[in-house]
Amino acid sequence: MTMSYSVSAIRPERKYAPVRSFEDSADLSPGELIGSSASFQAVLKRVKIVAPTDSVVLIQGETGTGKELIARAIHKQSSRQDAPFIKMNCAAIPADLLESELFGHEKGAFTGAVVQTMGRFQLAHKGTLFLDEIGDLPLQLQPKLLRVLQEQEFERLGSGRPIKVDVRVVAATNQELLTMVQDRQFRADLYYRLNVFPICLPPLRNRAGDIPFLVRHFVRKYSQRLQRNIEYIPDEVLGVLERYDWPGNIRELQNLVECAAILCEGDTFSIDETILKRKIPQRSNPAVPLVMTIADREREIIEAALAECCGQVAGPKGAAAKLGIPRQTLDSKIANLNIDKWRFKNLARYVQMLKVSSFAPAIAAEGTTASF
Repeated sequence: MTMSYSVSAIRPERKYAPVRSFEDSADLSPGELIGSSASFQAVLKRVKIVAPTDSVVLIQGETGTGKELIARAIHKQSSRQDAPFIKMNCAAIPADLLESELFGHEKGAFTGAVVQTMGRFQLAHKGTLFLDEIGDLPLQLQPKLLRVLQEQEFERLGSGRPIKVDVRVVAATNQELLTMVQDRQFRADLYYRLNVFPICLPPLRNRAGDIPFLVRHFVRKYSQRLQRNIEYIPDEVLGVLERYDWPGNIRELQNLVECAAILCEGDTFSIDETILKRKIPQRSNPAVPLVMTIADREREIIEAALAECCGQVAGPKGAAAKLGIPRQTLDSKIANLNIDKWRFKNLARYVQMLKVSSFAPAIAAEGTTASF
């Protein structure tokens, strides 16, 4: 059920708005999806449309906008609602453990693997697997995830036997995946396989009209949990909260209400406005993460060597010899950095064609270069 009444229904023309009212049951939809703004209602409509299907869903939105709640709502409104809802945060698990977490492993697959273990895909059989922070999934694991999405089967780490599963995948990210694809940090084929049915969550600053409902819900929740007798919310407090831009979105609002409820000594809700005025200090020159700087520099060096060697990797005139590293090492780096070495071979062929072409002098004179 969703709301159909205005803010004035909980904030009448008086100094205080009650925390509880006869309309309390109307402002809660399944999974605590609270909001009557047009942007949020559009999200709920898309959830209702896609939930009965088995299509892959990609939820995008800023941190703290409630992506997991939307994923749970999709699961609860689907035919899989009685089956498991399994979640995994791709950014919270070390890269060398992610494959085992996703697909499981056989006994003896690696040091410390003393028993056979089921991964998240097998645990989510017949249900829904929620992959949060999908943008942090390492490149080397992305083809394996793509295979499961396309064929609904996988292999445990240390086993060559395929296992069939029936899993609905819902992924979420606060990153711009398309930009990551263009920067070769995310596979294009996996992006298009995940982006079957996109849902974009609006930031809280774009749905300020929902803030009074959210505040009342959280005040009620924490007053009960903390055994406080908070009965009223002043209009001026709601006004302050509506004017704030909420960079941390609903999570920030929830944490602020919890803190205020802890400090509340009477039956009227109040906040410390100085908390909202604090700014996170910004560096004058935001630093690029060191790992990305090294990777970008390494890519430049390898591509320069490949260009000079016309895409040749091995041999005395190859890029590996030029860089002074074993061929196997260079091949591994090319794969990890997602470098297309064939591009440089094609460039060499193109240059050779220009040399034998009657138009070569004219092109060289004009300074025209090929782009790929």
